[in-house]
Amino acid sequence: MALKTFKPNTPSNRYKQWSTFEDVTKDAPEKSLTVAIKRSGGRNNTGRITCRHIGGGAKRRYRMVDFKRQRHGDAAKVVAIEYDPNRSARIALIEYGDGQRSYILAPAQLTVGASVMSGEKAAPEVGNCLPLGKIPLGTVIHNIELIPGRGGKVARAAGQEAILSNREGNYALVRMPSGEIRRIHADCYATIGKVGNSEHMNIISGKAGRTRWQGTRPTVRGMCMNPIDHPNGGGEGRSKSGGGRQHLKSPWGHTKGQKTRDKKKATSKLIVQHRNAKKK
Repeated sequence: MALKTFKPNTPSNRYKQWSTFEDVTKDAPEKSLTVAIKRSGGRNNTGRITCRHIGGGAKRRYRMVDFKRQRHGDAAKVVAIEYDPNRSARIALIEYGDGQRSYILAPAQLTVGASVMSGEKAAPEVGNCLPLGKIPLGTVIHNIELIPGRGGKVARAAGQEAILSNREGNYALVRMPSGEIRRIHADCYATIGKVGNSEHMNIISGKAGRTRWQGTRPTVRGMCMNPIDHPNGGGEGRSKSGGGRQHLKSPWGHTKGQKTRDKKKATSKLIVQHRNAKKK
């Protein structure tokens, strides 16, 4: 994927960087694989805002991506690479021999016409889905299951990759995109390759209006608010939370230095090396 820039003939074009969409080969989605999305505006079932800065935006339909890849041993052909407005990665439309179609995450270097397969007998090639116990060590993988049969949960965003580093008995050691090394059961499935659209992180919207089209509402700094609205609000001028030098907070607690992971979480025993471990 490549990015394109624009002549700075308007303020919005001066720093704008967009995708060229040269990897997308199909404009409209497969209608049978989409469902309608009801907008929440960031509100839960009681009407309270639980996720701020969400609202508006262009209408979109959800693409039902197959994260489980349960048709083992059946080869499928890549029909098209499509844009998905619900995620940063591209998706690939595949078709099996009996005519059934489904969506999968499109890894880098996957092209139209290629053949993909899932199962223990699949070759460790880009786009194929295998159990961790059958993947060669050092292979780049994505869409990794954490519990067998639950579907891929890890490394699904654009440009993400994990590395199968080792095996210990019935478990495989996987270096996550965050740098964490985690022990995952060898029966869990993962897809070979790195997620495509790696330049997504370098996209610059260019103007506030385009961000609104994407469903993101404005974000106001807490320092600009009143004391009743935010812990950092108040004071005369640019003060630190009401004139006193206090630690930066969010409306729900400290934001700097406080650990948010539960110390008694059951899966902590599966972490071999934490993501913030000091490098020697």
